[in-house]
Amino acid sequence: MARTKRKVNPVLPVTAPATQPRRMYQAGSYVRLSVEDSGKPGADTIATQRELIQSYIDSQPDMQFYDLYCDNGRTGTNFDRPEFERLMDDVRAGKVDCIVVKDLSRFGRNYRETGNYLERLFPLLGVRFIAVNDHFDTLTAERSQDGYIVPLKNIMNDVYSKDISRKILPALTTKRQNGEFIGTWAAYGYQKCPDDRHRIEPDAETAPVVREMFQWRLSGLSYQSIARKLNERSIPSPARYHYLKGDAKSKRYANTLWSVYAVKKILTNEVYLGHMIQGRKRSGFSEGRKPYCAPESEWMIVRNTHEPLVDEETFRTVQRMAAEASSAYKERLGRHDGLGTIPHILRGLIYCADCKRPLVRYKSVTNKGRNLYYVYICPSHTAELSSCPKKYFHETALIEILWDTLRREIALAVNLDELVRQYNKSAKAISQEASLKREIASAKQALSRAEMLYDSLFQNYADKLMSEREYTEMKRQYRSDMERAQARLHELEQQQDAERRKAAKNPWLTACAQFKEEQALTEAMAHALIERVEIDADNHIKIALRYRDEYNALVQLLAAEGKAVSA
Repeated sequence: MARTKRKVNPVLPVTAPATQPRRMYQAGSYVRLSVEDSGKPGADTIATQRELIQSYIDSQPDMQFYDLYCDNGRTGTNFDRPEFERLMDDVRAGKVDCIVVKDLSRFGRNYRETGNYLERLFPLLGVRFIAVNDHFDTLTAERSQDGYIVPLKNIMNDVYSKDISRKILPALTTKRQNGEFIGTWAAYGYQKCPDDRHRIEPDAETAPVVREMFQWRLSGLSYQSIARKLNERSIPSPARYHYLKGDAKSKRYANTLWSVYAVKKILTNEVYLGHMIQGRKRSGFSEGRKPYCAPESEWMIVRNTHEPLVDEETFRTVQRMAAEASSAYKERLGRHDGLGTIPHILRGLIYCADCKRPLVRYKSVTNKGRNLYYVYICPSHTAELSSCPKKYFHETALIEILWDTLRREIALAVNLDELVRQYNKSAKAISQEASLKREIASAKQALSRAEMLYDSLFQNYADKLMSEREYTEMKRQYRSDMERAQARLHELEQQQDAERRKAAKNPWLTACAQFKEEQALTEAMAHALIERVEIDADNHIKIALRYRDEYNALVQLLAAEGKAVSA
């Protein structure tokens, strides 16, 4: 039987590609510097990273700078960083589709999490990622069947960080055992000795404040009263004091006030007896665990290492007062246990309209212990009366208002759901969905054909059925065809999802539908439908509901179809 001639892909003439508009990327510049790196001679800086990235973005014709995201003093061993979270919020919102960093270590030193972003999340979100000094760009980077050829460098970054941590730990432990101070800031009331940074001495400015605080406590003033007195005298809190001295750079410390926590921390710290106490907090990084507070039995205490600010009798008396106050508080807590408790269904949703802090749920018992109710108060006002207007709102009244709002929201969703069902059955909706399905099927077919032709090229070249020049040209052409087909398929699938989310699979309708049988406000309902509630000094309530964009899109769609929507 005669041998059948192998089918050969035709060598198409190379023609000039049609002019297509160049994609313009919205680039987010991400810079990071850890505490360990900061201030060392020759070390990386935020400024140098920013300048390098900005220069790179300015030199790229397909990029436009969108915003700078800066995590200063944040470790690279995890991604729990506020500015990185803001960057990802902008990515998910479609504002940023290209992330530029100086190198991979600035992005992250944990190879597992870094790899997850590069290999899975960024491709899913359609985000281009560039590490300038590593010459890495996901748009042009080589990929193996296991992903980009970069994980090894991230592994080395991760191992390097842990190795350095393990090597430093014994030296730090020795210094602690010798009573040497190894912290960043000395305790309030002390300062590092100018001639020995591992020793501390009284600070002429703050030591008198500490001594006076102990005397106030001995006279019977509460922690809260002491904090208010310090604020009234305009004495800088520990954080603000370090900011004013230039030790702390973050502006969040600029206006920090004295709080109950800050006062209590000072009045219970044995450092003021002249003892060095260290090792209360551990990083846990070299052990492969999160930072943690060590139990008191593991603290490193070296006695009589520096000049005390208070005498032993004063300190012990203050501690006895604290123990007695704590015991009395626990007794008061248990006194009304018979009244039971009311579940906190609004946890994490209620905020102060003025200072923007979460309001505190306060338990109150009246009528000689027979009536129990809860109110929301502002912690800023409690700590310092002049810092924020007073808030005092009964929870029962708030729940009634929220239930009335959500009840009407759910009823509206039920009414609109019927209009949506009618729209989904309309000729226009059916035709639009069918058209998208046909286009998606066609795009899949085009992608499949391009992949098949691309896969067959090498065998034809190996069988000497085409020249090397033909193979190279056709490989480039088929790869381009695959990329265009994949991009078109992705675009159509996104369009289909967007159209479905307007009506058939509208998230707002879906969220509301699961609560249509409820007869009162529940915790699940509150957290599913409410984004945030703010209360001001006049007890005005601002309720921010979830899924506003999805609701508005649905209303616009129905309005375009001539269906009136009444809120």
